Amino acid sequence: MSKYFPLWPDQASTMAGQVDALYIYLLLVSGVMTGLIYIAVMVLAIKYRHKPGQDAHQIEGSTILEITWSIIPFGVMLTFFIWGAVLYFKERTPPADSTEVYVVAKQWMWKVEHMEGQREINELHVPTGQDIKLILTSQDVIHSFFIPAFRIKQDVLPGRYTTAWFKATKPGRYHLFCAEYCGTNHSGMGGDIVVMEPQEYAVWMAGGPSAPLQETGKQLFASLGCSTCHRFDVQGRGPNLQNVYNKPVLLEDGRTVLADENYVRESILNPTAKIVSGFKPVMPTFQGIISDEQLNALVAYVKSLNQPPTGTAGLQPAAAPAQPQNTQVQ
Repeated sequence: MSKYFPLWPDQASTMAGQVDALYIYLLLVSGVMTGLIYIAVMVLAIKYRHKPGQDAHQIEGSTILEITWSIIPFGVMLTFFIWGAVLYFKERTPPADSTEVYVVAKQWMWKVEHMEGQREINELHVPTGQDIKLILTSQDVIHSFFIPAFRIKQDVLPGRYTTAWFKATKPGRYHLFCAEYCGTNHSGMGGDIVVMEPQEYAVWMAGGPSAPLQETGKQLFASLGCSTCHRFDVQGRGPNLQNVYNKPVLLEDGRTVLADENYVRESILNPTAKIVSGFKPVMPTFQGIISDEQLNALVAYVKSLNQPPTGTAGLQPAAAPAQPQNTQVQ
C-alpha cells in the first residue's frame, strides 16, 4: 500500500480484513468475467465476420452449452451471496459480553456516553481487543455512523435505536464520518475514534469524576415517579421491571414481543403502543419531557435490573415525584 496513494483505508478492526477480502474477490471475479466476455465477443466477431462470396447460414443452438453458461455463472454469483450473508450476520450480531456505548446524533455532532458515565463529543475512546457495541439514535434527522478503518457503517434513525459493533485491533486515531446527507453542515459532521492500549484506556477512563449511566437512570427513575407504580417489593399498577429486559413479554392483544432496547424506549415515550397483559394503559408519555441522554440512562437502568440486586437502596417508591404519576413501561 502506497503512503501517498493507498488502495484501501487502514485495517483497524477484526472485520476489516474480512470485508476487504470479499471486496477483492468481487473485483477479481467481475474482472475475469468481463475479460472472458470481451474475449468471446472478439473471437466470435472475427471467426464469423462477413466474408465476400460466402453466404451466411443458420447455426443451431446447443442446449448443453446454454445450460452450462447459465449454471456456472449462477454458481459463481451465489458465492457472493453466501460469503456476504456470513459477513452480514457477523456484523449484525454483537458478542454477548460487548461493552456498550450510547451514541446520540444531532445536527451536526456526535454525542457519546459510556456506561461508566464518561461523555464525549465527536470522539470515542476505546481499547484494543474489546468488543464494543454502539447503541445509536438521532435527535433530528437520519444520520449514518461510518468508520472506514473499521469497515462499519450504520444508519442512525430518529425515534428508535440501531446497533453496530466492532473490535479495534490497532491503536491510533481513525476518522468518523456521517455518510448520510443531514443538512447544511453535513460535511462538517465528523469526529475521531481513538483506539488505545488497555492500560492507557483504563487511565483515561479513570481521569474524571462521573456517575455510571445506570446510576443516573436509577435517580431519574425515582425523581420521575416511576417507582410509584413499578414497585419491586409488591405488585404495583405497572409491571415489575426486574429481569424484564431481553425477555418475551405477553401483551394485552395476545402478541408476544421481546423487551429489547427499542421496546423499553417506546414504552417510555409511547406507553399505550404495547400494553402488557393484565395492566391498564394508565402511564403518561414522557415524550418531550426527558432528553435522549436521560432516555438512554433510563434504558440502561432497566437493563441493569436483570442483575441480582446488591442492596435495597432505591427499591422503595419515591415520596414526591416531580413528574406525572402512574408510569408504566408496557
